[in-house]
Amino acid sequence: KFIKGVPDFPKKGILFQDITPILKDPAVFQYVIQNFARKHADSELNLIAGIESRGFIFGACLAMKISKGFVLVRKPGKLPGETVNASYAMEYGNLTVEIQRDAVTKGQRVLIVDDLLATGGTAAATAKLVEQLGGIVSGISFVVEITGLNGRDKLSGYDVHSMVTFD
Repeated sequence: KFIKGVPDFPKKGILFQDITPILKDPAVFQYVIQNFARKHADSELNLIAGIESRGFIFGACLAMKISKGFVLVRKPGKLPGETVNASYAMEYGNLTVEIQRDAVTKGQRVLIVDDLLATGGTAAATAKLVEQLGGIVSGISFVVEITGLNGRDKLSGYDVHSMVTFD
């Protein structure tokens, strides 16, 4: 009841899974962050990378909860300084994400966090950026996974965690 399907958003034929009801309920929001914290309690992490924009919310809260650094993964042109970027195909078009070149240093272990796993393109591009900077992807966590879109296939080889799945 805390995830609402919104038909034809952001374009016709897409059923968008809206997580904003989670954010409005403090107990559910805390449960999500605590679940992520328990899942990664034994991980040797240095950083949490949050993917724009809802990944910022969950990732930053998790980073604070487990006392780790937080880095932003954003759309092009939104970060100051030198950046690296990766492009990928989504279910409704091609997109690019970028990260500051000095956000991750060689050998740092990074957990990638976002709200939703659909086709896997955004998370795969983010993992590529972390690795390009010399980081190690220690896992990728989502609140929601839409299994019917097979996004997990693009993330094979990574430890992928989803709290809730939909077909």
